[in-house]
Amino acid sequence: METEVQKYRGRFAPSPTGPLHFGSLVAAVGSFLDAKSHHGEWLVRIEDIDPPRVVAGAAEGILRTLEDLALHWDGEVMYQSSRGEAYREALEQLQRQGALYPCNCSRREIADSALASSSSHVYPGYCRNGMRAGRDRHALRIRTDDVLVEFHDRLQGHRSQALALETGDFVLRRADGFHAYQLAVVVDDAAQGISHVVRGADILDSTPRQIYLQRLLGLATPSYLHLPVAVNIQGEKLSKQTLAPAVDAGAPLPSLFKVLEFLGQDPPRELLQGDLASFWSWAIAHWTVARIPARRTNHAN
Repeated sequence: METEVQKYRGRFAPSPTGPLHFGSLVAAVGSFLDAKSHHGEWLVRIEDIDPPRVVAGAAEGILRTLEDLALHWDGEVMYQSSRGEAYREALEQLQRQGALYPCNCSRREIADSALASSSSHVYPGYCRNGMRAGRDRHALRIRTDDVLVEFHDRLQGHRSQALALETGDFVLRRADGFHAYQLAVVVDDAAQGISHVVRGADILDSTPRQIYLQRLLGLATPSYLHLPVAVNIQGEKLSKQTLAPAVDAGAPLPSLFKVLEFLGQDPPRELLQGDLASFWSWAIAHWTVARIPARRTNHAN
């Protein structure tokens, strides 16, 4: 009896904190090409889970830019802001397993007492056996204990992380009541049936935490591919904070051509003289993961 081959389902999940810029375009194009070169589906999810960071009109602007660049998505767009019930159900499941505990430590207390790691501060577990007196407002953290998570990234290779030592017990629901990204992305990838995740390497260190949650919730783990993150001459990630300019949707071919070069695909200059249809036809047919620079950052020249 032959085993049924899983259909490829990829996604692009931007945060609506500003217009689409070159750095986010890299993730959009990389995930789109990987999906379409596998004859798969490409979905779009708006990660508007953090209302204080959401810019009014940004989601609509991102979607318009994708359409103007002929980055056509499959199905309906998912908005994390409408997914609160699904996140609450996941938290209840984890609560029943005894995996969560409340934490009312302040940010200053955590920063002053946390254990140092290469990428962040590791929460030392002060509230594991009970919260500090006098504060009702609290976050929910998940116990990590002696968990080693290993996975293979299609570009970055073998990765491993000892959660207790390198991240500590991490937050799934913030003290302000908003659900954390780590929980939302896991629940939503499962809900959308995502089989392959292609995104920036700035999320690479978060992947073990997400895999840990997938295992606790009984969810499938997608295949991962983390693309180099576009940085400026100072080595800073292109973002709203570093004043990255918006993609010019009125003249899309130069930006798209630059993305293919950034991803090592060696596009012929003749593509700049054509149209979007011919550009995407060539890009899909010639997409090769082995050509992508296998590093975490790359300069956007």
